[in-house]
Amino acid sequence: MFTDPQLWDHRQGPPDGSLMMDPDVSVLLHCAVWRGLLESQVQVELSERFNRQTDTLLESEILAVWTERVSKEPWLFNGSKFRLHSFCLVSPPSASLSSCCNQLPHVPILEAQDEQNSEPDSWTKGEENFSAGDSLHNSPLWSLNETNKYQNQRKRSEKPVDEESEPLLTLRLGLTCYKDYLGTNWSNRVSELCQMGETEFGDPWTFLAQPLGVGAILCTRDQQVVLIRRSHKVAEAGGLLDIPGGHPEPKVVCEQLGRAVCEEQIMLDMMEQKAVVSELFSSVCVEIRDEVNIPLGCLRQPVLMGVALNHTSAGRPSAEFYVSCSLTSEEVRKLYWKGGAEASESTDIIFLSQQEVLELDRHSPLWTELCPSAKGAMLLYQTVKPDGETVIKPQRRTDKQHQQVHEGVQIP
Repeated sequence: MFTDPQLWDHRQGPPDGSLMMDPDVSVLLHCAVWRGLLESQVQVELSERFNRQTDTLLESEILAVWTERVSKEPWLFNGSKFRLHSFCLVSPPSASLSSCCNQLPHVPILEAQDEQNSEPDSWTKGEENFSAGDSLHNSPLWSLNETNKYQNQRKRSEKPVDEESEPLLTLRLGLTCYKDYLGTNWSNRVSELCQMGETEFGDPWTFLAQPLGVGAILCTRDQQVVLIRRSHKVAEAGGLLDIPGGHPEPKVVCEQLGRAVCEEQIMLDMMEQKAVVSELFSSVCVEIRDEVNIPLGCLRQPVLMGVALNHTSAGRPSAEFYVSCSLTSEEVRKLYWKGGAEASESTDIIFLSQQEVLELDRHSPLWTELCPSAKGAMLLYQTVKPDGETVIKPQRRTDKQHQQVHEGVQIP
């Protein structure tokens, strides 16, 4: 257990109890200090070092699971996905040096940073402001008391965020695929895989695919939040209420860069960091278009609230966004029933007022109808409150005390 009150285990919730307990979901990181992050405030680091570990036996098991699934569901498609390995989140400028993350004996990221051009452009070797990797299952996040205090200070002193703001969050990404996801995160011996990872690598999740998903709290012009009921024909959480969502696609990044390749040939060195960030933010809007049938021109810029973990699939991560829409709920309803590209994935559309969403908790009857991805997004919305105030731009980081970061190593 951490001795520093600034650091806490996200599975237990923050010290002030502001995030409710739910065994299905937890918040890995939130951006409440800034009321969410815009695309210009996020960057990625791409490396094969961030792929999962494997062995011969595991690979044969993955292939066997996939072969069996495809024989029963021949429409399944093995698409490539981004794997979220870890993250680096800048601390608020008011943070003291004592709030740096604990040092861990196993730090695969920083050990490998001597490779040429391995760190993002804004990182400098030898800077004291980077701690040596706190495990993501003990990720340090700011309590809501600190967050609210900092937000109030910012509201008095800062202008709205602009396109020149510095990146505040770095996501470290490798590659994985849907086949590996089914064969690891949904393996009937996933607990054994975690134990094996802990024993062999000091990391219980190193053998899991951990594909990064995206989801959106979609809010209409009349302050209604959009939920859709998942079809019983989908692979996971059939019949439950969900938010629009899916995955950022590596193949889309390659195509946008003029590199047309098949899924099996995709490699990280075919991509550019900015193009990946762009796909991360734009993919959530594409999912809204395809699932709810809302034209892209009616959607405003996505705001990243944070990352939630789905523990029904071994802690699969999903980046959750807030997206506002220029249409009313009635206009959205009519478009939905006309049918979009992925209309078959859901059977109904439901609207909740923003206030109802803010008041949702585990004792609410509706909570039991939500799938884990929707629960995670609701928790982040309640914490970050992205529509409460204008997104705030942090001060330029000139003082080293203002350059501390939260480091994470592996995802639970």
